Amino acid sequence: MPKKQSARRAGTTGTNFAKAALLGCTAIALIPAAAIAQQAQPVVLDQVVIETVAGDDDANSIVATTTTAGSKMPTDILDLPASVSVITSKDIQMRGASTAEEVLRYSAGVVSDFYGGDDRFDYYKVRGFDASVFRDGLPMQKAFGGIREDTFAYERVEIVKGGNSTISGPSEPGGMVNYVTKLPRTMRFGEVYATVGSFNHAEVGVDFGDNLTSDSTLSYRLTARVQKSDKELDYSKDDATLVMGGLTWRPSDATSLSLVVEHMKRDGSSGSGYPQDTDYDRDVFFGEPDFNYVDNERNSVSVLFDHDFGGGLKLNANLRYSDEDRGFGYVYVGDSPATDLIDRYYFASAGSSHSLLADANLQYERDLGQIRSRTLGGVQYRDETSSSKTWWAPAQGLPVGSGPIYSGGIDLDTLDPISTQDNDDQITSLYVQQELTFDDRFIATIGLRNDWMDLTRNGTDGEFNKTTGRFGLTYKVTPEISTYFSYSESVLPAGLTVEPEEGEQYELGVKYRPAGMNALFTAAVYDLKKTNITRTDATTNPPVQRTIGEIRARGLELEARAELSPVLNLTASYAYTDTEITDRLSANQGNQLALVPLHSASVWVDYTLAGNGTRGDMNFGLGARYTGTSYGGDDNAKKYPAAIIFDAAYSYDVTKDTSMTLNVSNLFDEKHEQAASGAITYNPGREIGLTLRRTW
Repeated sequence: MPKKQSARRAGTTGTNFAKAALLGCTAIALIPAAAIAQQAQPVVLDQVVIETVAGDDDANSIVATTTTAGSKMPTDILDLPASVSVITSKDIQMRGASTAEEVLRYSAGVVSDFYGGDDRFDYYKVRGFDASVFRDGLPMQKAFGGIREDTFAYERVEIVKGGNSTISGPSEPGGMVNYVTKLPRTMRFGEVYATVGSFNHAEVGVDFGDNLTSDSTLSYRLTARVQKSDKELDYSKDDATLVMGGLTWRPSDATSLSLVVEHMKRDGSSGSGYPQDTDYDRDVFFGEPDFNYVDNERNSVSVLFDHDFGGGLKLNANLRYSDEDRGFGYVYVGDSPATDLIDRYYFASAGSSHSLLADANLQYERDLGQIRSRTLGGVQYRDETSSSKTWWAPAQGLPVGSGPIYSGGIDLDTLDPISTQDNDDQITSLYVQQELTFDDRFIATIGLRNDWMDLTRNGTDGEFNKTTGRFGLTYKVTPEISTYFSYSESVLPAGLTVEPEEGEQYELGVKYRPAGMNALFTAAVYDLKKTNITRTDATTNPPVQRTIGEIRARGLELEARAELSPVLNLTASYAYTDTEITDRLSANQGNQLALVPLHSASVWVDYTLAGNGTRGDMNFGLGARYTGTSYGGDDNAKKYPAAIIFDAAYSYDVTKDTSMTLNVSNLFDEKHEQAASGAITYNPGREIGLTLRRTW
């Protein structure tokens, strides 16, 4: 018998009040809080210096000041003509975020985890579009369809919003997410932790390193974790393994060469959705226990090289080789027809890929008196081969109202695939960027890139040649306040039968970093459009690719990251994202994009209560995430409710080097519907984790 609930529709009672309160908190958070900082009593803490991007202390601060993601050169975030969010390792650990979706969920303009129990991929969108994913500036994949990332491997996560193909290469117009790999440091350090939690979750991990030579010319780092866990669904699992080792050689102060080898494996399962117009407990499983798996494995080798020739000339070169195997198989719930049966379907995919990516650039910086010049010129090469098969077949239907009934799996060897895809892509790119700073006030940025794309699909060749440009103008009103305007273009190959998808964006923004406070407040408005769109129509069985023409997105984003005092931190965001299908030939003209809420907001506050000699420090964290109403499909036929979700964290310093942390996601177990193909899913339920961590 199904464990059916009695007409429980969470996300309605009190939603308007909660929404108003959260938006109010966000507005308050974006007001400079110098007064609060002045009133706070200082707490003296031990100084720890951590080597990260351009001197930022990612392990001890939630506020980043520099990034390389927006220009391939270390750049002050105030000087970039783009909206950038940086999630530091302290922020990640403080919130207990273990997946990419959890890491990104408190950033403006990002919506994540909109498919509930479906854990085949990382699900997140930036400014209404699936985000393009990069690692150390080299392209990886799109979030949708790629391997789920293990965030324990990364020092920080950077989000550059808006199209930026001129610097990053072929990518989505909404933005890119760049993961920065943990590298060896010139010091001895380490941590070991163990976590237990909901759904039989058990996990252990280590991250440590040291110098191999007394003069710090050779250092190493080992990062690893093992996870064994179920999920909230019946007959589910969520196992993971990560092993990553790195060596860094520094023959001089001007040269650095790092080698990183990684093995990552995920052995999980997927949700199948629930029939429309029902309200089951989250753990009820409508798939097939004997046919429910998500298997992903990746082995990669990365080389990162930097050399300073002196006189303002620097060389940077990165190379990565990856070997991936990925696959999934599950039974999902389809549309409920006008019969007494609920449709179900077997759906499976298996594939592998090999990629070699390389990027090398020269940076030349020169001071010309009242003008400071930075010139970047580089070449990028991308060689990827992949093959995949997809299977689809009807499964036994279920009587309406009966709950799950299991009939067994299916042998894929007895079933012909509905599609077989063999891809072989080579993309060669040349790019140049010129940055001119006048009187330390005006910064002009101009970029140009050309991508030569040689694509092969099942033996058929196609060649595309695309040029993209970028222009930005930044004005430093004061050393603490900058405003900017930018125009940027993007390009992304879709297939041989259609032109590459193209995007263009106009953006206007302001950034404020108050003197005397470690904080960054940003605001941006933008207008972008994407043409030659190819989308997967999940309402058909099997799903097919369709071209829907043109999409426009306009919006406003506000974000605050501030250490208001030595004991009080704040992260807050608000986004207004107005998307519209503008193609006149589309049946959905005038509709909003699926899964993109018009309004979203978030607030996270953490407070440290200093120890008094008889006890250690205690840290209290509380967060709230508001997601507005959204549609389940581009046809806007199904609308899903708005909801607010609370998260919490508590940590206690048992000793100077040992801490106990309690993290709770979805504190009040809020439940609401989310979109799925022909069915509904629910947002993830309450999850509790307890971690014991020792550092040195």
